[in-house]
Amino acid sequence: MATRKRLSPEESRSSALEAARLLLIETGPQSVTLKAVSARVGRTHANLLHHFGSASGLQKALAEHLAKTVCETIKDAVQASRAGLGSPREVVDLTFDAFDKEGAGALAGWMLLTGNEDALDPIIETIHELVDEIAPEEAESHADVMRIHEETLTLVLLALGDALMGKALARALNLPESAARDRAEKLLTASMEAVSPPECCD
Repeated sequence: MATRKRLSPEESRSSALEAARLLLIETGPQSVTLKAVSARVGRTHANLLHHFGSASGLQKALAEHLAKTVCETIKDAVQASRAGLGSPREVVDLTFDAFDKEGAGALAGWMLLTGNEDALDPIIETIHELVDEIAPEEAESHADVMRIHEETLTLVLLALGDALMGKALARALNLPESAARDRAEKLLTASMEAVSPPECCD
């Protein structure tokens, strides 16, 4: 009879969060329960209770996990774009995909519907940290910092809204399904051009 591998507390928690993320993507946020996750990872309900305390605690931990993953992806894309290794569209697509394909938008909507708004705090805090980390690289004044914050807010809200109802709304307005992404790309391109130093002429 095979024995089950004993995981460290951190490994057990990580495997549970990955299982929760896959459940979120595959069947939606309502399926992210302690029972479903414990069945997916082959652990007991009590084991998950020990790590997360409740279903609400699991969902909050998942939000934090997604937020860190999303923001690392966006940060890498922005830095690559500035270095000439990527484009504004790639930054937009990564951000929109994080909220759509990776399930962050669905999780945020579910948290609001179930009255678990506190679970959104990790997403908000992590995005704030990301913006503060990126901003000093190009900001020379308070006005620059505020503009970067506003543009990040716009990009995230567009991505979140598109994940929740963007395609249906675009179809209703006879617009392409990529309309929100196209708009976000234009905004980001204009922003990056605005902070680029002017080319000098001889």
